[in-house]
Amino acid sequence: MEENQPILNEHNKQEFPPMHSAEHLLNGEMARRYGCGRAFSAHLERKKSKLDYHLPQSLTDNDLRDLENYINAIVKENVTVTEEYITQEEAKARFDLSRLPDGASETLRVIHIGNYDECLCAGTHVASTGEIGEFRITSSRWADGVQRIVFRLKEV
Repeated sequence: MEENQPILNEHNKQEFPPMHSAEHLLNGEMARRYGCGRAFSAHLERKKSKLDYHLPQSLTDNDLRDLENYINAIVKENVTVTEEYITQEEAKARFDLSRLPDGASETLRVIHIGNYDECLCAGTHVASTGEIGEFRITSSRWADGVQRIVFRLKEV
């Protein structure tokens, strides 16, 4: 172990890196476009994934296609994914820390996908967005203020 390697909490999940990275892109854009924040519930699997957002009304088919096209454009750009290490104190000014686990390490990892997304995350990611593959929203539903988006990836 390198001397300057930060001490982080153990990560208890083994995500499929392309799906997890696509989730970051969708979450970041949903938060920017609709002011709903990142998904409050997520279920990520290799074959399909789903994210739930609090929204006052359903997204339209055009909204969903625009999101899909936006993410696929970033995939085609082959944007580099990088990481940064910051303290919890530094993170307070940039992130919502309410989802940090009890006893989280003082050092936190931030994942950057170019200028498109930055998020506190301990998971696994692709090295660049070209590894994500084709992003497709396969279904969505809205009920009682919750928008669910289901998506799949066509692997490269």
